[in-house]
Amino acid sequence: MLRRSAGGIGSLALAGILGELARADSAPSPAAAPLAPKQPHLPAKAKSVIFLYMTGGTSHVESFDYKPKLFADHGKELMIDNWQGKLGQFKRYLKKPHWAFRPGGTCGTHVSDLFPHVREIVDDLCVINSMESDHTNHYEATLGMHTGSFTFARPSVGAWVSYGLGTENQNLPSFMAIAPAAPYAGSQTWGSDFLPGCHQGTHIVPGPTPITNIAPRVPAAELQQLELEQIARANRRHLEERDLDAALDARIRSFETAFGMQAEAPDVFDLSRETDDTLKLYGLTRGSTSGFGWQCLVARRLAERGVRFIELIDTGSSGNWDSHGNMEDHVALARNVDQAMAALVIDLKRRGMLDETLVVWTTEFGRTPYHETAGHAGREHHHQAFSSWMAGGGVQGGMQYGATDDYGIAVANKRMHVHDFHATILHLLGLDHERLTYRYAGRDFRLTDVAGEVAREIIA
Repeated sequence: MLRRSAGGIGSLALAGILGELARADSAPSPAAAPLAPKQPHLPAKAKSVIFLYMTGGTSHVESFDYKPKLFADHGKELMIDNWQGKLGQFKRYLKKPHWAFRPGGTCGTHVSDLFPHVREIVDDLCVINSMESDHTNHYEATLGMHTGSFTFARPSVGAWVSYGLGTENQNLPSFMAIAPAAPYAGSQTWGSDFLPGCHQGTHIVPGPTPITNIAPRVPAAELQQLELEQIARANRRHLEERDLDAALDARIRSFETAFGMQAEAPDVFDLSRETDDTLKLYGLTRGSTSGFGWQCLVARRLAERGVRFIELIDTGSSGNWDSHGNMEDHVALARNVDQAMAALVIDLKRRGMLDETLVVWTTEFGRTPYHETAGHAGREHHHQAFSSWMAGGGVQGGMQYGATDDYGIAVANKRMHVHDFHATILHLLGLDHERLTYRYAGRDFRLTDVAGEVAREIIA
């Protein structure tokens, strides 16, 4: 007050006292440090998540849901009551998978020839063949898989995890999404919506400069520190005059995180010190800065540094797994991710990280086991049943959870709705999905809305 009202008179005499007060005021408190590590509700199996998302709807009957009868009954006529979200009676014809299935590992789980590398690590996987979604459109299904809401924008699962657990590394964002392009729901897939903005995912685009403007523009670190302190002081004063301005608070925290990232992020994306053996494992040539192998290796490096939730998206809202016209589109898409995903699990395991890192693979829905003609080259959207898998992070390996009917049309047992999927992920991180809530607009919201059951059978 004296400093402002007296035009600076007395500021020199009070400088020491005011400096001490400023330092005391800036000491972190739980409210002022929302990204500080937090204790989970329950004993946690996993500390972090690497979430592998395949855009467009990967065919479950041509990846992880082996249906011998679908091969045998190719061309057989049947009546269905749901076609692309439309209810009624429709005559359709069973369509056999384009690729053969073979057993993998000692557990004998069948995986199609689309994923030969993943088949080799199937002893570490819990394959879930009873997934179910609520919507047959890309946007809504993608939104639901990421936020638990199929109709309205809500915080993404990564934002909820960041909100519930904070992060162990204040120099890096707690939630990062590495994607060459956004999927159908756009940036909402890593958005924080009504949660504090610091929990929003940071989008990283593979390439020579995955994070732009990361290099300091001042000649000395000390000068930059002084400049940032002055900015922070002005920002805090501005914030004090505008209570509950969440956007401004998030912007302030983004500056703080960005400063820390200048020191740590360049090292994360510098793969030059990775061994030739590691690069070969991921299918990378030295100097590579893109591709799903690059994304997976960077994800491992982020997990090593305490980043809480890392999402890897393989492609955007075009050129993806949405193979309406020709299932052969799956070949190049699978080749892009197969070796990299297997390498990630192998690499985490040999470094002793897999036990505390939950690897999740999913897509927004499956594809129809039938079509209007038996000889049709493609498949349509199918939200009634599809496949996902988890590895590490307290999950039992070498098992299958749930099953569909003989043709992969509907869930036959141990249904896992998207809400159950989210509840299980949170549980493995030590978070009770019913207690992880945020009050907004007069009600308590949660990732699983008013549903969700933990699939305890898959927990080791």
